[in-house]
Amino acid sequence: MRSFPHLLLILAVFLILDSAQAQSKPLLINCGSDSSTNVDGRTWVGDSRPTDGGNFTVTLPGAIAPAPKSADREDVYGDLYKTARVFNASTSYKFSVAPGSYFLRLHFSQVFSNLSAKESVFDVTANGLKLLSKFSVPGEVYQRNSKTNSTSNVIVKEYLLNVTSGKLEVEFAPDGESFAFINAMEVVPVPGNSIFDSVNKVGGVGVKGPFSLGESGIETMYRVCVGGGKIERKEDPRLWRKWDSDEHYIFSLNAAHSIKNTSNISYVSSEDSTSAPLRLYETARVTEETFVVDKKFNVSWRFNIDPGFDYLVRLHFCELEYERAEQRKFKIYINSKTAAENYDVFAKAGGKNKAFHEDFLDDAGSQTDTLWVQLGSESSATSAAASDALLNGMEIFKVSRDGNLGHPTIRIGDMSGGMAKPKRSPKWVLIGAAAGLVIFISIAAAVYFCFYLRRKKNIPVNKTKHNPPATPTATNARASPTLRTTGTFGSCRMGRQFSIAEIKAATMNFNESLVIGVGGFGKVYKGETENGTPVAIKRGHAQSQQGVKEFETEIEMLSRLRHRHLVSLIGYCDEQNEMILVYEHMANGTLRSHLYGSDLPALTWKQRLEICIGAARGLHYLHTGLDRGIIHRDVKTTNILLDDNFVAKMADFGISKDGPPLDHTHVSTAVKGSFGYLDPEYFMRQQLTQSSDVYSFGVVLFEVLCARPVINPTLPRDQINLPEWALNWKRQNLLETIIDPRLDGNYTLESVKQFSEIAEKCLADEGRSRPSMGEVLWHLESALQLHQAHLQSATTDSLSGHELNLSDASANIRCIEEVDESAHSDCQYADGEAVDVKIEVPGAV
Repeated sequence: MRSFPHLLLILAVFLILDSAQAQSKPLLINCGSDSSTNVDGRTWVGDSRPTDGGNFTVTLPGAIAPAPKSADREDVYGDLYKTARVFNASTSYKFSVAPGSYFLRLHFSQVFSNLSAKESVFDVTANGLKLLSKFSVPGEVYQRNSKTNSTSNVIVKEYLLNVTSGKLEVEFAPDGESFAFINAMEVVPVPGNSIFDSVNKVGGVGVKGPFSLGESGIETMYRVCVGGGKIERKEDPRLWRKWDSDEHYIFSLNAAHSIKNTSNISYVSSEDSTSAPLRLYETARVTEETFVVDKKFNVSWRFNIDPGFDYLVRLHFCELEYERAEQRKFKIYINSKTAAENYDVFAKAGGKNKAFHEDFLDDAGSQTDTLWVQLGSESSATSAAASDALLNGMEIFKVSRDGNLGHPTIRIGDMSGGMAKPKRSPKWVLIGAAAGLVIFISIAAAVYFCFYLRRKKNIPVNKTKHNPPATPTATNARASPTLRTTGTFGSCRMGRQFSIAEIKAATMNFNESLVIGVGGFGKVYKGETENGTPVAIKRGHAQSQQGVKEFETEIEMLSRLRHRHLVSLIGYCDEQNEMILVYEHMANGTLRSHLYGSDLPALTWKQRLEICIGAARGLHYLHTGLDRGIIHRDVKTTNILLDDNFVAKMADFGISKDGPPLDHTHVSTAVKGSFGYLDPEYFMRQQLTQSSDVYSFGVVLFEVLCARPVINPTLPRDQINLPEWALNWKRQNLLETIIDPRLDGNYTLESVKQFSEIAEKCLADEGRSRPSMGEVLWHLESALQLHQAHLQSATTDSLSGHELNLSDASANIRCIEEVDESAHSDCQYADGEAVDVKIEVPGAV
C-alpha cells in the first residue's frame, strides 16, 4: 500500500510532462477557415473551429473573407491564402503554450488588402511587444519585390519570442477606420534553452558577451544560403525555415565563386543541429583573386534594414576545402567595422566539414538603412590565405528596442512604380470623370478662343512679314537679354508657346555672341527670363539633319516625361517656319566637354561615378516609367548635360521611340543614332530594343573612364574604336594602362574594376545578354560605395573599431525606383559643342 502514493506521483509527473510536450508542439492556424488543411505535409487548423486541434481562442470573430477567384497563389502554400480573417476592431489570438522560445510566423496575401475602399493599415503586438507598426501589405510586397525581382504577392513575417507566462497573445489593431487581416499563423517551439548564447561585439575585436532574449523579441530580416540557391521550408523540417539565395544581395557575383561538398558534414556541437540544416553547409562562396592592391573588401553583401535598431548577424561556416589550419585566414566586417580578425574556419571548428555559426551584435544608427557584411583578406596571413575567405550562410535579426520592433511600411500613396491605389466607388468614378471632361473641354475652348483673338490682334493691317524685335536695354552685346514667360499654352503640347518676337528679343535677333553650342539640330543661344533665370534657346536651321518630325517628337516626349535626371522643356516657338525649343540653361554644359576637347578641369573619379549614376537613373526611368517605356536611341556624352552642381540629365529626345508593346520583343524601325555608339545588333537587324540604349551607355562608360573620343581615325588601327580598344586592355587585366591620366591615380581599383565590368556587360554582342538599366545603376552605385569606403579607410591608421561610413555613399537599391517628378522644373538645352555624325539606314518605318 505504501507504493500507491508513489505510483500516483509518478503518474502525475508523466501527465504533466505529456501535457507540456503537447503544448510545445507547433500550432498551425489557417485563418478564416472552418476546417483543417494539409499544406506541405503539415496540418493547419481552421481558426473557426479551434477545438479540432488548436489550443487557442479569438477574442472577436471579425469576418471571414475568401480570396478573389482570379487571385494568384503560392504553389506550396496556396491553400493557406484562400481565406483570411478580417478585423475592423482590435482583436487577439490567445495561445496556451509552454514557457520557452517560439518562432511566430504571420502570413499575409496582398489580394486581401483590397477588400475595402480604405487601405489596410494596422499594428500587430505579441505579449505587449510591438511587432508591426502601421503595416501595409502592398507596401511591404512592393519593397520586397523591387529589391529581389520577386513576383510573389505574399509576405511572411517571422519573429523569435521568449514566452515566460505560458500564454501568447497576438493582437491585431486596425489604424483609424482601416482594417486588419491575417491569412495564417505559425507558433513553432524552438528546442533547447536559448537559440542565442554569447555574441561578438562588432568593432570590439575579441570582445564577447552574453545575449538573452529576456523580454525582448527578434524579427528575422534575412536568412540567406550563400552560394547554394534557395532552401525551401520542407528541407528544414525541425523549424521550417526558408533560406533565400544570396544572389540578390551580393555586390558582384564575380567577386566569389561557389564550392560544394555534400559528404561527411557534421555539426561541431549537438546544440548546433537546430541552428541550420546541414544542406546549408554543403555549399559556400570563396573569394576570388581580385588583382588589386587594396583587398580590404573582396566580397560584400548589402541588406536594407530599418534604422535605429540593434542587429544580430549570424554567420554560418564549414570548411569544405582545406585539410589543416592556417590555410585560410580572413577578416570579417559588419557595417564597415571590424567584427573579427585572423578568422580561421578550420581552427574554429576543429577540422574540415565541421559546421558551426558565429554571432555578432551591432548598433545601426538612426540614419543607417543599409547593413553590410564583408569579407576581406588578412594582411598578416600567409600568401596562400592572403585573398581567400569563405562563407556558407547568414541570418540577420532585428532586436527590439524599448518594447518595439515596428517600423512603418511605405504606404501606397508614397510609392512609385505604378502601384494601384485603393478602388473607389464606380459611381463616383464616373461622376468625377464626367466632371473632369466638362472642365477640360471648357478650359481648352477658352484657351483656344483667347489664343485666336490674340493672334488676330497682333497681325498688322498692312501684313508685314514680322514685327521688328524689341531692342534690349543692355548695351553690352554679351549680356543676357530677357525672355518674357507669359506666353500662351500650346493647344496640344506642354510648356509655353513663345512668339518669334519674344525669342528674337531674348537672343538679340539671334546674335552670334550669344551662341553657346552647336549641334545636329542647330545653334544654341543663351538668354534670360524676366526673373533672371538663364535659359538655353535651341534654333533649328534649314540644313539641319533633324527636321519637323524630330522637333515634334522632342516636344511630345518632354511633355510626357518629368524626372530629376531628364531635361525638362520650358517652351517652344513654331511661328514663321521656325523650330525653336527653350530649356533651362545648364551651367556646366555637356559631359564630353569635361572629358576631352576643352581646357576645363578634369572631373574627379567620384564626380564621374555620380554623373554616370545620374544618367543611368534618367535612362532607367525612360525604360520603366511609362507602360511601354521609351527608348532614347541617341545616348552619348554630348546628350548628358551637367547643371551648376554637376547633376547629370539626359537630353535630346528628337529620335526617341516608344518601346515595344507587351506582346512584342522589339520595335522595327530605320536605324538612327550616332556613329560609334550604335548597337551593332540594332544596326544589322533594324530591330530596336531597350538594350540598344544599354549598349550606347556602355560606350559612354568607357568614354568616361578613358577620356578620349569614341572614334579617332588618327590613331593606329587597333586603337581607333574605343570599345574594342578598352575591352582588349581590360581582358588582359591591364585597365590601369588606359585610364584617363588626369585622374593621376586618385581612384580605387576595386571601384574601377566594378565600373569596367558593368561597362563590358553593356557591350555584349547580343541584346539579351546585356543587363537592364536597373542592373547597370546598381553596379554603378556599388562602384561608388567601394570608392567611398576606400577614401574613408585611407584616413584611418587601423580599421579596428573605426567606421568607414559606407552609408554616406547614399547608394540605396530603392534609388532605382525613381519617383515621377511631375512638378520638377529642372530643364536644359540639348546637344553640345561638337557636331556628331548621325547614321540613318533606310528600312522599316
